[in-house]
Amino acid sequence: MARWLMVVPPVAFAALAATFWFGMQREDADSLPSTMIGRAAPEVRVTPLGAGPALTDAMLREGGAKLVNYWASWCAPCRAEHPMLQALADEGIPIYGVNYKDDPAKALGFLAELGNPFAGMGADATGRMALDWGVYGVPETYVIDGSGKVIARLAGPITRQELDRTIRPALAEAAR
Repeated sequence: MARWLMVVPPVAFAALAATFWFGMQREDADSLPSTMIGRAAPEVRVTPLGAGPALTDAMLREGGAKLVNYWASWCAPCRAEHPMLQALADEGIPIYGVNYKDDPAKALGFLAELGNPFAGMGADATGRMALDWGVYGVPETYVIDGSGKVIARLAGPITRQELDRTIRPALAEAAR
């Protein structure tokens, strides 16, 4: 009887691990619903961050497709996605950064170290703007069209897979 009880924990762990692994393989595993899709982007309420242009409502309503990226210096996935943001900016895609609940000096240090892909940015020190946008956590990226309408939202870092599956198709739709 005692020998049988020793087998139960490893078998239970293996079953649980298999369940998690299969669940993470689903195509929509990271998709979280957003009520913002198809609606006008909420009001921009940020404080200036750094010497560059401050993010404004007018920037989101200028013609053309653009991204709004919520990020923070303390966010490891933000660091991981940063090269993808830089590559998109190098392609000429305007990216507007919203620094979320972060120390301004640390945020600027993050950009000094990794590069600044943002055409405009600001700080959301209280997280109020993020709440208005329905942000679950950082990083989170929104694709905005030329009229300021939200076309798509990606919760989590932009990976090569998400770039091809979510961001590029949404940018193409936003550009129409």
